[in-house]
Amino acid sequence: MQESKETHISNHLDEIVAAVSVTPRKKIQNKLPQTALFQPPREKLHLCEEKAKSYSSSHKHKEAVHELVRCIALTRICYGDSHWKLAEAHINLAQGYLQLKGLSLQAKQHAEKAKEILTNSLMPPYNDNTDVFKCSIELFHTMGRALLSLQKFKEASENLSKAERLAKELLQCGRIIKEEWIEIQARIKLSSAQMYQSQKKSKEALPHYQEALEYIEISRGEKSLECVSILRELAGVEQSLGFYDASINHFLQAHLIVLSKNPSQEEAAVSAHFVAHASIASGRPEHHDVAEQYFQESMANLKDAEGMGKAKFLSIQDDYCHFLQVIGQKEKATSILRESLEAKVAVFGDLSPKVAETYRLLGGTDLAQGNHSGAHKKLKKCLQIQTLLYGPQDKRTLATQQTMDVLAKAPEVAVKPRQTPRAKAAFCGCAAQHGRWDSIPSRLFAPTGNRAAPPTPGGPHWDLGDPSGDLVLQVLGSSTGTQLLPPKHHLLFYISIHLPEQSTPTVMISVEKAKTSLRLAVVFHH
Repeated sequence: MQESKETHISNHLDEIVAAVSVTPRKKIQNKLPQTALFQPPREKLHLCEEKAKSYSSSHKHKEAVHELVRCIALTRICYGDSHWKLAEAHINLAQGYLQLKGLSLQAKQHAEKAKEILTNSLMPPYNDNTDVFKCSIELFHTMGRALLSLQKFKEASENLSKAERLAKELLQCGRIIKEEWIEIQARIKLSSAQMYQSQKKSKEALPHYQEALEYIEISRGEKSLECVSILRELAGVEQSLGFYDASINHFLQAHLIVLSKNPSQEEAAVSAHFVAHASIASGRPEHHDVAEQYFQESMANLKDAEGMGKAKFLSIQDDYCHFLQVIGQKEKATSILRESLEAKVAVFGDLSPKVAETYRLLGGTDLAQGNHSGAHKKLKKCLQIQTLLYGPQDKRTLATQQTMDVLAKAPEVAVKPRQTPRAKAAFCGCAAQHGRWDSIPSRLFAPTGNRAAPPTPGGPHWDLGDPSGDLVLQVLGSSTGTQLLPPKHHLLFYISIHLPEQSTPTVMISVEKAKTSLRLAVVFHH
């Protein structure tokens, strides 16, 4: 009994040590030395700061924010509530929040807290207050970025101007060296450029991007990865202003930097895609060869990819098909699109925007070639998917419906042979391939009230009634939960029912003991 009590106390102490230690929770399984509980706060603070920098450089921003929160608590313990170091900790946390999308308001609140601390803090002697001024520069810059993210452009501009003015004064007074000033200027100029671009003021943004790039190249080197994002943003502004040659050159410069850093295949593909996309944006025939070259390079990097890489490949391939259509190679584009349809169904799902768009493009090609029947068939599939994804009143759905209405008047579409009662559904792209059909928790009833015959295992059909019955019901989707939409959506099963003329559709579906929400779409075809 005594031994059990001692074990309980020991386990409880280990939990306390883990809670206050800087060691990540995932390592709780390792027996932590109890001396970690008595580690000096300044050592813990230093360790947290180093871990925050490491996480940030690895783009693990969520973990970095976690460490920066700990830094605030430890800084308060080490320096008190009125020290400029506490303001610096709040600024660092605000910068961490800015790296996480949607947390600009939290960043602003921590910047305001830092300003309050600096205003009320005990200032060090004049000769020792350089760190406080540097902290103030970071405060103004961080506040400006937070306000920019919140689209408060006037206040953002004021704070960025304060940061730039203070940095210049410190340089003139000899408080900071020129190298420090250049690094500060690079960040301020980039934020100013982004502020103007957010307001669609490309002319004002352009010189700030150019200055930011110049300062980064001086401080980090012309081949540094820090240049890549600035080069791409600069190229985007030049493209919007019609400076296509300069835009292509800057995208190409960024691409060469990426290739020099041993990138992954996906990174290399994305970089080449930027160059190709910029080349077709100009609309000039002299840039077509460049676009072709970098489209091929981009797709070659991802041709054998799986998962997200395959999805990226198919998206780039769609852009390539659009390029082929622009330059008049419509047959090649159509062939690629037709061949990609099966892969898109496998990667994105049957009921996905990518599949709908492919059917729309293929239907448009058939329409342009005078194949009204083929166009009607493909656009019908597109319309069914769009109706389920976007609803019947969405502009994309309405546009497809309008085209379908025009096509319906074509002779080869209007006069169609009557389908037999057991004809397959037009939309059969997502028939089940796998799964146990006998495990579907539902009962289906025919219009006559007779219970549906049990489905054939592995097969996609339920036959309601005898072979000469009223209808055939086809369920497209696996019983084990084939995800036709992303996980955050309800599971969706598409049901297509063929009805003979004059028949009255009556379908009753009850779902029993379902472990997930089901959305059933029923479409009737005469």
